[in-house]
Amino acid sequence: MKTKQQASLCEESVFDQVYRDELQALYRFVYYKCGISSVAEDLAQEAFIKLWENCSKVEKEKAKAFLFTVARNLFINSVNRKKVALRFEQEQGKTPGPDTPSFLLEQQEFQQRLEKMISELTEEQREVFLLNRIDGLKYREIAELLSISQKAVEKRMHKALLKLRTLHDKI
Repeated sequence: MKTKQQASLCEESVFDQVYRDELQALYRFVYYKCGISSVAEDLAQEAFIKLWENCSKVEKEKAKAFLFTVARNLFINSVNRKKVALRFEQEQGKTPGPDTPSFLLEQQEFQQRLEKMISELTEEQREVFLLNRIDGLKYREIAELLSISQKAVEKRMHKALLKLRTLHDKI
């Protein structure tokens, strides 16, 4: 008669106990790697399937290590597959993202509204806003460029953002 330590993972009750004991930890491990709940669930389940398929080769005491190693490898393989698919799309000249006529029209309309709102800013506000948000300059750099204080830049940006919010709410 087998003792608890000698129980085989291929016995359903032993496997169920390992499943109950390790599922949450394995799920969290994969989730922390990928950040997507559904992917973490799938990879954790797939790791348990691999454990069941190899139950005769894995000792019960080493089941946890086996599960985490398999889950890690499954995650790495899924990332590598995505990289290959993305590389293939880029090589084919396809850019991922919506390119439907309705999306392009919405994008064009948004661009026109944005340009209209920016044109309604005062010259000082527009200048500071564009230098910061489009050219990526920091307030200190804008102050040096325009020969004004950094506080003046901050005040102009604040007023520009307030006005843009007001104009956006009206639309």
